[in-house]
Amino acid sequence: MILRYRIFLKYLSILGFVASSAATSVAFGSSEQAWNKHDQEIKAACIKASQLKNAKTVSNVMLFDDSVGYSALLIQGKYPQAHMKNKTGQELCLWNKTSKKAYLTEANTKVH
Repeated sequence: MILRYRIFLKYLSILGFVASSAATSVAFGSSEQAWNKHDQEIKAACIKASQLKNAKTVSNVMLFDDSVGYSALLIQGKYPQAHMKNKTGQELCLWNKTSKKAYLTEANTKVH
């Protein structure tokens, strides 16, 4: 009887370990749906912060290591100023992962 009880406790502890390990891996893994939501959040914040007319994303979200704290995205649209004569422009958007705030800078560079 005692032997059966010990075997039962041993299997119960193994089952508990396996169950908690599975729950932990599910909790820390990110689903494709979660990544899509993350990307949409970044895109929306960057487009909203852009000063360009008809702003749209022209790159995928560029992810950096968590220690950097930012993700990047390239935005393109038309300059709204009359003197720019509807010229196309680009902006680099840096999205702060902690504050969830977008920062933009002009990104019209020529490579020589």
